[in-house]
Amino acid sequence: MVERLGEEILGAQGEIDRGRVAERVFGDREALAWLESLLHPRVSAEYLRWRDQLAELPNPPRVTVTEVPLLYEVGGETRFDKVVVITAPEQLRETRANVSLKGRSDRLIPDREKVERADFSYVNTGSLQELDAFIAGVMNRLTSL
Repeated sequence: MVERLGEEILGAQGEIDRGRVAERVFGDREALAWLESLLHPRVSAEYLRWRDQLAELPNPPRVTVTEVPLLYEVGGETRFDKVVVITAPEQLRETRANVSLKGRSDRLIPDREKVERADFSYVNTGSLQELDAFIAGVMNRLTSL
């Protein structure tokens, strides 16, 4: 990554700083495409390996959850039985984020389309308790199928 993106992506201790990587790639579509082509196959392979390991357990879980920020953008929804989409208004996302979101959303599928395609959806503008209640309801439905 340093060879491709430069030493400016490194933090004080020489580690890759995700915020600096984001600053570097979100303004450069070619660099972003390169990074995604490097990371997405590895992330998918890791998830599939994890899922296979869980299936081999004597008592595998009935439900597993995987967070996939670009699920629809990379066509990953086909690897899942059900999809839950949790959205929030853009301004609220900016407030909650630890990094700048500038330049990220223009390449994403709009939330309304994700919601239409999902099995479950929630607009996360409330409290953690409200979000937990939504998730509990989804888990209840999924475990009763």
